[in-house]
Amino acid sequence: IGYDAFRYCESLEAITIPNDVTFIGDRAFSYCGSLKAITIPNSVTSIGEEAFSGCFSLKSIKIPNSVTSIEDHAFEFCKSLKSIIIPNRVTTIGDNAFAYCKSLKSIIIPNRVTSIGEEAFLECSSLEEITIPNDVTFIGDRAFSYCENLKNITIPNSVTTIEDYVFEGCFNLESIIIPNSVTSIENSV
Repeated sequence: IGYDAFRYCESLEAITIPNDVTFIGDRAFSYCGSLKAITIPNSVTSIGEEAFSGCFSLKSIKIPNSVTSIEDHAFEFCKSLKSIIIPNRVTTIGDNAFAYCKSLKSIIIPNRVTSIGEEAFLECSSLEEITIPNDVTFIGDRAFSYCENLKNITIPNSVTTIEDYVFEGCFNLESIIIPNSVTSIENSV
């Protein structure tokens, strides 16, 4: 599906992507504000930048196991999104991938993920707990900033640096486990 294919189709409520589609292009469905349901087939391997950004009514989405990357801003501003399961083949969660998903309560990050981008979960204010998988080596600036209800987080031994402002504004954070592998904690963590 090409870039900007259905961008700003504000009345579009549901879509089923055909089985032969392998790529959802940048901004393909961005700002389809009424989109509530989408079926992504197992043929899709990549979800482009801002692909579903601004789909305010989208409540849940199942990303198929065929997807290996979730690009920058892919689901940013999906304020009704409550849960998401990231498939096991994904290795990178892009910058702002789920930023401002204010209803997101549950997210499962698979073990193959090695990088969590800058502001990936910025202002996911309903998120209460997250487990960072053992293969993550990089957590970008402000990755979890203003996740106001985040209570517990465990950082794996694979992480050596905690970037700037990663947990800024996490007012209810009760427990954080920082492993011995961390050699640098940056500004205003």
